[in-house]
Amino acid sequence: MGAFNSFMEAKFMPIAARIGSQKHLVAIRDAFIAIMPITMVGSIAVLLNVFLRDLPNQAGMTGFVQAMSPIISVNGNVYFGSIVILALAFVFALGYNLSKTYDVNAIAGGVIAFASLVTCMGQSATFDYELPGVAAAAADQLKGLGLDVAATPGGGVALNGVSGWGYLGSGYTGSGGLFTALIMGFICTMIYIKLMQKKVTINLPDSVPPAVSKAFAAIVPGVIAIYVAGILTQICITATGSTINDMVLTYIQRPLLSLSQGFFSVIFMVFLIQLLWFFGLHGHNVLAPIMDGIYLTALNQNIEAFTTSQSTANLPYLWTRGSFDAYCQMGGSGITLGLIIAIFLFSKRDDQKAIAKLSWPMGVFNINEPIIFGMPIVLNPVYLIPWLIVPPVCATIAYGATAIGLIPPVFVAVPWVMPAGIYAFLATGGSFMAALVSLFNLFISFAIWTPFVMMANKMKNE
Repeated sequence: MGAFNSFMEAKFMPIAARIGSQKHLVAIRDAFIAIMPITMVGSIAVLLNVFLRDLPNQAGMTGFVQAMSPIISVNGNVYFGSIVILALAFVFALGYNLSKTYDVNAIAGGVIAFASLVTCMGQSATFDYELPGVAAAAADQLKGLGLDVAATPGGGVALNGVSGWGYLGSGYTGSGGLFTALIMGFICTMIYIKLMQKKVTINLPDSVPPAVSKAFAAIVPGVIAIYVAGILTQICITATGSTINDMVLTYIQRPLLSLSQGFFSVIFMVFLIQLLWFFGLHGHNVLAPIMDGIYLTALNQNIEAFTTSQSTANLPYLWTRGSFDAYCQMGGSGITLGLIIAIFLFSKRDDQKAIAKLSWPMGVFNINEPIIFGMPIVLNPVYLIPWLIVPPVCATIAYGATAIGLIPPVFVAVPWVMPAGIYAFLATGGSFMAALVSLFNLFISFAIWTPFVMMANKMKNE
């Protein structure tokens, strides 16, 4: 064990520490953290409509749904102002945090990143337009005039293939545009930052107010950065017929998300979080660019899919960011709530009981630093095995239950402090079975932790 610890401290720890403190990755992590308020409010709107519209409709309570329609509409407005604009909010936060890291005008950096992303988006839309006041009987006459029309289910006529300029599609501004926001926001913000550092700016006299001077200093770097985005977009359209956003979605985002859904990908991610924590590194923070960049995107796409279909039957992604918290983090990393219960029931050590008594109120709400560093679990060979295997075992159970359709995928962002069972219930739109799987995983963690608590008793006696 000592040789293993020495090897990890010499080889693994420095690399992980550098990754965790690398300023570009920190900026990306902080940008994802910054959009959590709108992710949360959009998820709350979706969750409320689950209980006010979707579940009552399934139960035949149409009168209740009609009575709640004003609130349902308000929730729809909130969703449109949050989940639908995630990429726009993220790219501003990314530009801001990157610029702040390099100590240049952060507000200008956020605005330039925002403008660069919009520059990359498709500007026109093609859709079917229902002709007002035209009955389905007139469809044949309109076809005779050479118009591409079709009867609608509502008894009207729709004109097919109508195109118009000046549209921002929700597929670009929402979670579908997050990877493009990350890539183009990063590139264009770094162009702005480097030009600012090289003093490629407009310099005004000292008598000019600082706010005006800062704004003018950002003009030349901002113009160049946004024009780079515009030129790259036009090259892509000319060469491929697709925008940068479409190409990123097709060749980067979707393949990465598909790769993340594999069983071994999920287990490896859960194991790596635990391994980092064992050596005192915050696993979630170190891996935040991956956890949030990939699995949070999957969560947001599940939200959008549910909002469109109002059903969990065809959600695109099986495992999302919230799945880790719902099934593998009850009480915090390592499911230490199970350890606390095991200590209360089986520990004969006064020191561990004292730590458990101090830790359980916070452990219920998934805060477990007191027990991680108080036991300690960090670099403690007694608890290495359960610490590393409990979350992967629980992830296997939850992954299997989701894959066979026993529980729906997680599609609602829930505050991470929600207690065990409640988190899974809310994150799956009110699935009692998901709550039971979460509580079953808590029992499994208790069962795995217990022998090691009893082993710690013997070691104390010896």
